[in-house]
Amino acid sequence: MVRVILTGGGTGGHIYPALAIAKGLLARDANTQILYVGIQDGMEARLVPEAGIAFKGISGKGLPRKLSLDTIKVIGKSFKALWETKNVLREFHPDLVIGTGGYVSGPVVLTAALFKIPTLLHEQNAWPGITNRILARVVNKVMVTFPESIAHFGVKNKMELVGLPVRQEIGGYSREIGAKHFGLRSDRLTLLVTGGSRGARTLNLAMVKVLECLAQRPDIQVIWATGSVTYAETIAELKQREIPWESPQWRVIEYLKDMPEALACTDLYIGRAGAASLAELMVAGIPGILIPYPFAAENHQEHNAQALVQAGAAQVILDSECNGERLWNEIKLLISQPSLLAKMGEASRTLAQPKALDKIVDLCLATAWR
Repeated sequence: MVRVILTGGGTGGHIYPALAIAKGLLARDANTQILYVGIQDGMEARLVPEAGIAFKGISGKGLPRKLSLDTIKVIGKSFKALWETKNVLREFHPDLVIGTGGYVSGPVVLTAALFKIPTLLHEQNAWPGITNRILARVVNKVMVTFPESIAHFGVKNKMELVGLPVRQEIGGYSREIGAKHFGLRSDRLTLLVTGGSRGARTLNLAMVKVLECLAQRPDIQVIWATGSVTYAETIAELKQREIPWESPQWRVIEYLKDMPEALACTDLYIGRAGAASLAELMVAGIPGILIPYPFAAENHQEHNAQALVQAGAAQVILDSECNGERLWNEIKLLISQPSLLAKMGEASRTLAQPKALDKIVDLCLATAWR
């Protein structure tokens, strides 16, 4: 029986990969003991117990970008987190500690490494976060999603290209099943648009104009998830412009919970460039027009997007340059060239790591004390 501590937090981009690893370990051996260590009032404090994984909260907070009184307070919390982590390690006796990024990974992985406990990191983005870059020098191995991130660590002998785990359902549905799920036709070109669960105001405003143009193209279908925060204002804008947003070939919804079915019938993705979303695109073999979130830590979404651009799998529009006319021109250019769209889709698929979770679990078991 292996005892594993997982740690990562601050955003879903760090938490969900950790939960995927937990499920992969349990699927391999149901007797595996897993404890998730996170910030006591962070997102992980809610998401991890909901996933049925044991959770232990510690102190901690991200460092402010400017030196201030808050900086001193945060440093104090970090020292407290180191002490709390030491107690957790002594109580749980882990055979392996895995960090997926975010400031909580710092004290947990560092303390484990100082205690000579086997440690692993998983980096989701093409531009690695500062916590993982610092920790890379003390851990056993660093698992990465994008080959572009390897050069930023300075410890090439520790690097393992494994990819990012995606839901098993991705790529598991036929185009016909996916289209039927949304009441759409499988023989028509379909656009999937999403700015994430909360939405992307810049993208949504641009899409209002795009939908206006698509009113003359009933042969093109759209699945557009506006996000919960921006749904009401987006619908109000569509109504004000008298755009028939409830047309039979369009699905304008608040939140997309059925992503595997949506990807199954999608020909072109338009949205943000988070690592998890891109990993699913690559497994599904779908090209994209990516609008990176401009306020992501260290601008990592733009680096993620550029990795796909360099492979010929996507086009990028910066958020500051995204408007209806620009977005429509990009869409129109791509959909007018089916062969180019197909070529981009194949390029996307070549970047995929569909066996990412198996690779990660294998490396975890090979690294842990047994």
